[in-house]
Amino acid sequence: MSEDIKQACEVMERGGVILYPTDTIWGIGCDATNAAAVKRVYEIKQRADSKALIVLTDSEPKVEYYVSEVPETAWQLLDVAVKPLTIIYPGARNLAPNLLAEDGSVAIRITHEAFSQELCRRFKKAIVSTSANISGQPSPHNFAEVSVEIKNAVDYIVEARRDETKEAVPSSIIKLESDGSIKIIRE
Repeated sequence: MSEDIKQACEVMERGGVILYPTDTIWGIGCDATNAAAVKRVYEIKQRADSKALIVLTDSEPKVEYYVSEVPETAWQLLDVAVKPLTIIYPGARNLAPNLLAEDGSVAIRITHEAFSQELCRRFKKAIVSTSANISGQPSPHNFAEVSVEIKNAVDYIVEARRDETKEAVPSSIIKLESDGSIKIIRE
């Protein structure tokens, strides 16, 4: 696993795009602070850049680095979540501008799965985590379902967890507004 993570980090440091397993489904990832790399992810997915992307990190302090003010509600939601939870926070900062929603918000998930958590820890920056599919097509539940088109478009494919066949599911998504209100985007 260590060499695999080292290779993935080196590719992302050079502005490359990786295909990797997350705490949910397989994802396309890159350095979330590199606008050119983020642009490539949009191109690979054939997705309009007006649709914001999710980022993955390994810890609460990193969430605080990328969000100007984390509402207390976020920590309460994360404490009671029974499955991976992506929270859309207002006031994003320190990230590539083309990664953010039009209102300046960002979707962040703290991963607790061993591989993706170690990848985030070793990379030391947020990593884009968007489903490994062409926009509009079904999300792959495991590596075997990732299209050849996606596999050929990325710069590095992680070795870990390729042989898993279980059906992974996307995270729940909740949006926190600056006024404290909560909106469920995906259960």
